[in-house]
Amino acid sequence: MAEPQSITLYGAAWCPDCRRAKMFLGEQRVPYQWVDIEQDVEGRALVERLNDGKRIIPTIVFGDGTLLVEPSNAELAAKLGLQSQARQAFYDLIVVGSGPTGLTAALYAAREGLETLVIERGGIGGQAGVTEKLDNFPGFPEGIGGSAFAERLATQARRFGVEILGAQEVVGIRAQAEVHTVTTADGHEYGARAVLVATGSTYQRLGVPGEDDLIGAGIHFCATCDGPFYKGEEVAVIGGGNSAGEEALFLTRFASHVTMLVRGEALTASKLVAAKVAECDKITIRYHTEVTAFHGHTKLRAVTIHDRATDATEEIHPAGVFVFIGLFPNTRWLPAEIARDGQHFIATSPTLATSMPGVFAAGDVRAGSTKQAASAAGEGATVALMIREYLKTV
Repeated sequence: MAEPQSITLYGAAWCPDCRRAKMFLGEQRVPYQWVDIEQDVEGRALVERLNDGKRIIPTIVFGDGTLLVEPSNAELAAKLGLQSQARQAFYDLIVVGSGPTGLTAALYAAREGLETLVIERGGIGGQAGVTEKLDNFPGFPEGIGGSAFAERLATQARRFGVEILGAQEVVGIRAQAEVHTVTTADGHEYGARAVLVATGSTYQRLGVPGEDDLIGAGIHFCATCDGPFYKGEEVAVIGGGNSAGEEALFLTRFASHVTMLVRGEALTASKLVAAKVAECDKITIRYHTEVTAFHGHTKLRAVTIHDRATDATEEIHPAGVFVFIGLFPNTRWLPAEIARDGQHFIATSPTLATSMPGVFAAGDVRAGSTKQAASAAGEGATVALMIREYLKTV
């Protein structure tokens, strides 16, 4: 990707194309300044001046003086220098997903002499790439920022000849004999002898104002990854299920106090987890409570909460917030022939093969995975070796 420029996105909260542009830039981890023209008179005047008196949004102004008006994702990708079309039509291996699993598998495969293509819809590095800091990945005694970790993975993979296709979504896969065809959202098709699905999983978000801007800057989805940064501080956990309860208990190892914000009138966690939470004097539960907004510029400053029972609204000020309201594997695009479990995670054999011959799955998208960066990378190395053995037979 081209060197980041100073980018200002002019829009409005109600504008769907503005939200799409913000999401695209966020997924690609491209920093930008947001100006709501309904709140900023100077911003509104600038948009009108740039568009011959018309108030057209989103209007995106770049540091080199150029601008894009109502751009598509493809136009944004081109402006940012993202490669969105592969150089070849056929590969030995296509990897869908560029997290630690996908990139590790890709570099292992490329070292074996396999022509390898990685296709990624969001930012390189997956969930690890948006983690504030990886403090428990082997080999980094001082920890490493998620973005820097992702850049190192990509650089290493490219050194071995891996081709990485960014800002491109895979929407389908089919197999005919020993050829697998992957279809991307722009209509292109690429063939491969084998395919690895390493699309990971997505933490369900609240969808409230301020959330997208503060992910990794006070809002987190992994207590194991980011909990140690809050030693001696108060934090909040959003959710009332097993994950929320277990992560709240884990956070008490570091935080001085944990407040659980639960929408319902009781925890939905198992009786065992609920009992452990109730017994912990470092955890307070606030029922009938929903988060309506996050506040802060470069760091979380406050959280607005609404009591659904009393209709009262107030601000609280935790040092960090951990959201555990659901985790969904990125598998909706897969055909029915690829078997999944009851939670839609991909079922695999001991060799990490799926029910479709020649298609493998590893990392967070796979049923039974541990959802940790180190194990994801380990699965990437393992599945690359399994794919190598499979390709010997076809």
